[in-house]
Amino acid sequence: MKNQYQKIIFGLKIKELRTSKGLSFSELSKKSGMSISYLNEIEKGKKYPKLDKIKILAKTFDQDENQLTSFELNPALLPVGELLKSNFLSELPLDLFGIDIQKVVEIISKAPVRVGAFISTLVELSKNYALQEENFYFGAMRAYQELHYNYFEEIELEVDKCINEFNFKENLNADKIEQILKEKYKLKIDEIDVEQFKELKNIHSIFVPKENKLLIHSDVNEKQKSLLLGRELGYRFLELVDRPYYAPLRVPHAFDPVLSNFKATYFAATLMMHRKKVAKQVEEFCSREKWEGKALVDIINSYNVTPEMFVHRLTNILPKYFKLNQLFFIRVRTEPSSNQFMIDKVLHLNQSHHPHSNKIHEHYCRRWISVDILKELQLRRENGNKGLIARAQKSTYWGTEDEYLTVSIGIPKGPLQDKDMSVTFGILMDDWLKKVIRFSADENIPTKIVNKTCERCPIENCKQRAAKPYVHQQRNEWKNTQDTLNKLIGKKGK
Repeated sequence: MKNQYQKIIFGLKIKELRTSKGLSFSELSKKSGMSISYLNEIEKGKKYPKLDKIKILAKTFDQDENQLTSFELNPALLPVGELLKSNFLSELPLDLFGIDIQKVVEIISKAPVRVGAFISTLVELSKNYALQEENFYFGAMRAYQELHYNYFEEIELEVDKCINEFNFKENLNADKIEQILKEKYKLKIDEIDVEQFKELKNIHSIFVPKENKLLIHSDVNEKQKSLLLGRELGYRFLELVDRPYYAPLRVPHAFDPVLSNFKATYFAATLMMHRKKVAKQVEEFCSREKWEGKALVDIINSYNVTPEMFVHRLTNILPKYFKLNQLFFIRVRTEPSSNQFMIDKVLHLNQSHHPHSNKIHEHYCRRWISVDILKELQLRRENGNKGLIARAQKSTYWGTEDEYLTVSIGIPKGPLQDKDMSVTFGILMDDWLKKVIRFSADENIPTKIVNKTCERCPIENCKQRAAKPYVHQQRNEWKNTQDTLNKLIGKKGK
């Protein structure tokens, strides 16, 4: 069987030869003795003809057989060839989004020159914006989550089966999951020898398939260990074969391991935080007249999970059970006592909301609660306080009427976390939110006008500004230049 690349390239060549000679499918069918449907499938990359038919096509087009079957392409098709040769299309999770790869090939074959130029443009943009292969796979995974409002009923139901099968109780801990993994799946569990392998200091766990052994970093705490073991149980219970062998997953070379990693992690979170219990607690919390950050921290601490896991779980529960799907999630990190803040995880549900991490080498707006809470963590550390904190803010995006109720959890650095971190979810404020979340009317929740980055922000006298608004200034200068040009061109035209 010829691979997809060979089929597509051969089909593109046949289409190019047919159109260059001005032949219709019907005319080529008569000349070659092959059916119109078969020729159509060849051009679309669905079929690769046998040697006798290749000889007929070569003779029909007055081409050398070797030239016809080679991978050599004319300059117009070179960018497309490079794309196909890289296995990029075959590794795209097109089926998850209901896209047939043949449809993509058909688009390429209809306008190879234009599509080639478009692909070249995308490649150049990706270089400029530091988009790497692994970033693409993670981006595709986020898009998949957003498409399903980050709620996956089939995994929730599998967790129910797992709970019943192993008779799991509430407040599940690492010891119980470890027992199941050892008894049911004969998994060996040991520690990573970080003293011997210093380069593995940032790796939380490693699965060694030949030995059916899971190695766990010795510095993980109870909550982190529960996630690692819960995820391992997820791989096995969901029968996920194409899986990553280490965590956290950082440089995937295909999409399937990323998808398996997500499913197993979702499984672990669901196992530790059942949807019905979380939904009930959220309903009670949202019925409060006043915002109480400590009450939220208490809910988080009632589970044997990390704060980030809990906030991620909210992004599953809020859209499904409360119809609050105009939602975003961001994670921000900073070195203690530093003024540098980096967004390294983003999720948007239902639309592209304002906070993004795609402004390379720019300074994320310091007015968002995600940054304020990190500054507060630093002050609290100086005073000897090291616990979680939860804060809320009403954030109005500059130049729009879009207002978000944002809730952020500040997480001090700890085992296997060398930076302070904030995890934040924001929900677009509308009439439905005000009905569901009663404390959103609390006048004590601070309100701020926010923006994306300092470089693009025209807000004057901003005390939190970390950089001059040079991008905004350049845009204004060009606007003024353009206005003057239009006036002059207009006068000249008259």
